[in-house]
Amino acid sequence: MMLDDTKRKVPQTAVALAYQSGTPAPKVVAKGSGLIADRIISTAREHGVFVHESKELVALLMDVDLDRQIPPGLYRAIAELLAWLYHIESANGGPIPPPPDTSVNLTDT
Repeated sequence: MMLDDTKRKVPQTAVALAYQSGTPAPKVVAKGSGLIADRIISTAREHGVFVHESKELVALLMDVDLDRQIPPGLYRAIAELLAWLYHIESANGGPIPPPPDTSVNLTDT
């Protein structure tokens, strides 16, 4: 029996970031694909952590070692995403603005 390679499902990937005040940049605290990615996402949702979907951004963050800060080339994309999340959290039930486009110019500094 042969399987058609075009119909295979690509495993989902996920990266979790954490930022502590006073540190220069967020760190990658978890990453993985398949069942690990599913667990990262479900744990985040269980704890009320926002899950943003961006295949391009996740692909770049997968190259960052665990417990390492994100590279300077990603500062702007992550900062825009964090600013958007802060805006949502402070909106108190108002309309939610669209998320920033994190697929454009991710590595421009």
